[in-house]
Order: sequence, then structure tokens, then C-alpha cells
Amino acid sequence: MAEKKATKKATETKATAAKKTETVKKTATKAAKATVAVNAENAGFKAGDVYQALAAAEKALSVKEIAKAAKISEEETLLGLGWLFKEGKLANADEKVTLA
Repeated sequence: MAEKKATKKATETKATAAKKTETVKKTATKAAKATVAVNAENAGFKAGDVYQALAAAEKALSVKEIAKAAKISEEETLLGLGWLFKEGKLANADEKVTLA
């Protein structure tokens, strides 16, 4: 009888540990955010991605639409937009962006 209790307790402990590990992994995954390297080289590449997406669309797009078309994050899209606005390559049109 003592052997059954010990085995059952060991099994329960392993199951509890597995659940805790799974919870920690899920939390870590949710907490992890993509970071954007903010430097001249990366900003230039993202600006190129944004420019190409707008040129291909041939119409004004929102930030989300640009990010989806360029297959980059919204943060990277904003980085590229900043570069292009500074160069005077873009124009604003009702909360959307188009090539100037």
C-alpha cells in the first residue's frame, strides 16, 4: 500500500511540474516582443520596403495596410515612414499615406 501512495505522489508531482513549465513558456511567449533595431542602415531598408509597398499599391494606404503589404511589423513601418517623410517622398491623405 505504501508503494502505491509513493508512486501516485511522484506522478502527481511530475504532472504539476509539467503544468508550471507550460504556463511559464506561455507567459514568456506573450511577454516577448519583437524589437526594432533603430539605426541608419535598418531605417533605410525599412524605408525601401515601405516605398516599394506604396509604389506597388498605387494608392494611399494606412500604416496597417503598408505593414501587411511590405510584410514587416507596424513599428518597422513607422520607422520607414519617418525616413521617407523626412526626405519629402510621402504625402498624407485622410489618415493614409501615399507617395508624393
